[in-house]
Formats: sequence, C-alpha cells, structure tokens
Amino acid sequence: MIKIYHNNRCSKSRSGLEVLEKSGKPFEIIKYLEDVPSEKELKDIIKLLGIKPIDLVRKNEPIWKENYKDKSLTDTDIIKAMVDNPKLIERPIVVNGNKAVIGRPTEAILDII
Repeated sequence: MIKIYHNNRCSKSRSGLEVLEKSGKPFEIIKYLEDVPSEKELKDIIKLLGIKPIDLVRKNEPIWKENYKDKSLTDTDIIKAMVDNPKLIERPIVVNGNKAVIGRPTEAILDII
C-alpha cells in the first residue's frame, strides 16, 4: 500500500495528497507530526529515498537553525533530531513498496505510483 507522510498545513503536502487522490489507488495517510516515525522507520525511508539523513532535514526551520545548524552531527544524531522534532522532516514523503520520493516537485510522486 502507498503511504504519504503528510502535514496538512503544508501546501506541497496537500498537493501531493491530491496527486494520490486523483490516481485512484489506495493509500494511507500518515500524519507524521502526530504519528512520529521511529528512528528505524526514518532509517528505512532514508534508505528507500537513496539520500543521506541531512537531505531529509528542513534546514530553514527555526528548530534546526537554533539547535543543530552549526554542530558536527552524525547521521544517527540527525535522525534522532528528526524524531525529537518531526517538523524538521521534509514533506511530503511518498512510499510505494521499495520506492520512495520526496514530493518536491509534486510530479515526482507520479514516478512511483
């Protein structure tokens, strides 16, 4: 089943959700600010995305700038920061089986559904 890690307050995330709705395929919405992914889930998502943990961080968030920006962090530290502060997670993320994309641009979602 397709999963979208979604934040309804984000226009890009709402656009990603719209792409899935129009596809007619079944999907699950994970409101990741409420249902925060575990460290293992984030590691799995990062592996599917084929990126480094830092590439999933919203670096313009005040939480990042104030607490993490200029520190020397390991990948594990970065993942823990995202679990502790889910607002730091880039959005939307769409996972379909063994494929995943960050829906920026939204059209990227079409590549995996």
